[in-house]
Amino acid sequence: MYRFSLDHVCARSGARAGTITTTHGEVQTPLFMPVGTQAAIKGGVQPRDLREIGAGFVLANTYHLMLRPGSARIRDAGGLHRFMAWDRQILTDSGGFQVYSLARINRIDDDGVVFQSHIDGARHRLDAERAVALQEDFGPDVMMAFDECPAAVADGATIEQAMRRTTAWLDRCLAARRRSDEVALYGIVQGGVDAALRSRHVEEICARGSCEGFAIGGLSVGEAPAQMHAICAHTAAQMPREKARYLMGVGTPEDLIRCIGFGIDQFDCVMPSRNARHGHIFTRDGKLAIKNSRHTDDDRPLDPDCACPVCRQFSRSYLRHLFVAREALAATLLTMHNLAWYLELSRQARAAILADRYDIWATETLSRLASERWASGCAK
Repeated sequence: MYRFSLDHVCARSGARAGTITTTHGEVQTPLFMPVGTQAAIKGGVQPRDLREIGAGFVLANTYHLMLRPGSARIRDAGGLHRFMAWDRQILTDSGGFQVYSLARINRIDDDGVVFQSHIDGARHRLDAERAVALQEDFGPDVMMAFDECPAAVADGATIEQAMRRTTAWLDRCLAARRRSDEVALYGIVQGGVDAALRSRHVEEICARGSCEGFAIGGLSVGEAPAQMHAICAHTAAQMPREKARYLMGVGTPEDLIRCIGFGIDQFDCVMPSRNARHGHIFTRDGKLAIKNSRHTDDDRPLDPDCACPVCRQFSRSYLRHLFVAREALAATLLTMHNLAWYLELSRQARAAILADRYDIWATETLSRLASERWASGCAK
């Protein structure tokens, strides 16, 4: 069971607030999804921690899970929810991006891709039908269609070829579904940073009305932030109003704020957890490097305005000590804070949408963060 309902559209900006309902409950949008690539959030964050900070969906990766531990093991364990002890929503991506970016070698044709595992060098084949079968074995709430994600610098012919394949593969994914009553399927729009190609492809992909939602792929893969924002705005404006809109692999706080304003409902990115492991912390007023010596005797929380469990209990001084001492607890606590901060940013955005003042909130929030800007973009 999957349902997306549009609760409100900000009268001043067009930003959207919605609700996604699945068999694992309800989650409100705008929605940030923590990335659990291998059925775990890096940094030692447990499912109970995710529940405490209010996470709904988490994202897991088909490429990694098909290689290890394998779809049969997860299926026989009762599905991904039981395997990772997570009782809320899960979205699995199709593995296409990782095949192209991580595999030692790959050979792509109209049927699919043959690739060599980055783990042991074994050869595998992944196509639309197998991507669906793998994800249905995992049993998520939402699975992604198999697509080809070209590089941002790819030429027009390469991008058009990826569009053609992605459309054909979506039709094959739809035909291959066996659990459509249990697992929703999102189609993916490609087209690079060419507005005309994006318009053409969004029309093709979104004509497949049996998809439960649609995603914008192929962004945050090397293009300039301004290009990414412009193409996101252009594409989102043409997507169906009644279906969820998901911007894949994005991004920074600025990216989320701007793209929510364009009408995007769902996001995922490794940035909160990856930054935490390197001691870079998100706060209301910009970034904070916990290893800096100025935090040695600082008894304040990471962010005085944050109500997450980490900020309620621990000081900057203690967290710096853990980080400098290379204690594993540092990564766990800092990751929890960064994820909680992103989730709270999404909740504040929703409140502003419901109050018809999203543009005002966005301008104020971006102004606070502008003094120390984060590098834009965040591919998985």
